[in-house]
Amino acid sequence: MANTYSQINIQCIFAVKGRKYLLTKEIRTELFRYMHGILKNDNAYPLAINGWKDHVHVFFELSPKMSIADHMMMLKSTSSKWLNDNYFNNREFRWQEGYGAFSYSKSQRSNVINYIKNQEEHHRTMSFKEEYLGFLEKFEVDYEEKYVFEFY
Repeated sequence: MANTYSQINIQCIFAVKGRKYLLTKEIRTELFRYMHGILKNDNAYPLAINGWKDHVHVFFELSPKMSIADHMMMLKSTSSKWLNDNYFNNREFRWQEGYGAFSYSKSQRSNVINYIKNQEEHHRTMSFKEEYLGFLEKFEVDYEEKYVFEFY
């Protein structure tokens, strides 16, 4: 019987609802470890997970058994429940709707991983909005700014 083989590298980027700076260093450390487990449980291969106070970059090898949308729905819903259960007992944590998904070849993996690892450094000089719109432009994604994340 034939098997399905694939090697598809995806970077997804998504933000905290209202772009609030809720992801402290302590929370990010635990959150990224938890997200790593979610992806592995869904048969994706996590390559790098990092972010900043208001957003997350997740780079993984996509499983042929699930779509990007399915991975993101599972990752965002499960992690927001975990965040509410462990850190935000008195208020509801939520991710903004939507995400950006960008594909890379295997030869680009190390550059993407290094970029994601250095999020704190990037955001000393660049806002999330500048970063995200830069991705959309670099990948030549047609977009209307009014439908991109809520930037306050």
